[in-house]
Amino acid sequence: MTKAYEQIAAALRGRVVAGELEPGDRLPTETMLATEFGVSRATVREALRQLDAQSLIRTSKGATGGSYVTLPSAGHLSASLRSGIGLLADAQDISLDDLLEARELLEVPAARLAARRRREHDLERLRAAIPGNPLELGAEDQFAHNADFHSVVLEASGNVLLAIAAQPVFDVLQTRLARSTLGNRFHRAINTHHRAIAAAIEAGDEDAAGGEMHAHVEYLRPFYVKAWRGIGGRG
Repeated sequence: MTKAYEQIAAALRGRVVAGELEPGDRLPTETMLATEFGVSRATVREALRQLDAQSLIRTSKGATGGSYVTLPSAGHLSASLRSGIGLLADAQDISLDDLLEARELLEVPAARLAARRRREHDLERLRAAIPGNPLELGAEDQFAHNADFHSVVLEASGNVLLAIAAQPVFDVLQTRLARSTLGNRFHRAINTHHRAIAAAIEAGDEDAAGGEMHAHVEYLRPFYVKAWRGIGGRG
């Protein structure tokens, strides 16, 4: 049976979807909503908490405070997914094989789409994400460039949903890998792979871009396996 606060949250969500409430609009006060729906303020408050958790409203305090309609951004959704996937991975409810399979199914097509839809702005960002002398950087900076490169590929795909789904998977894998001890040979190889992927995208060669990304993920597999075993995850 649907609870009262869930019904209220659904009703308010419906108003947002229908355009009756637009981003930036202030919701009625808790007292007004309680009167409208015939429930207590505590029930209304719980409904608002649910909407806030879904990034559909933001609440501020003070003289001009209240609850205001907002809309979840791609970044909010991706961050929420990343948190959930990370918790499942830590609880060993998601295996490394699951994550790697998902990454391949998401990032290989993303690379192909990036080659098809690339813009000069995307190519400039890809080049900037590949350090000229990676071995002169510390591990933290190397991983930051790595993350930037893959984020740009996902954005260059031109598919927001693909980016929302793929970024959290990459982030969870990246976090585990960053805890490992990796030498210069690894970082040099990653840089070489990124250059090959970027070159294929710049050339507009979809097959090459997808193939290079696939080879990149496969190269990383044994490093991920080692990192997972070191933390106690299951394969």
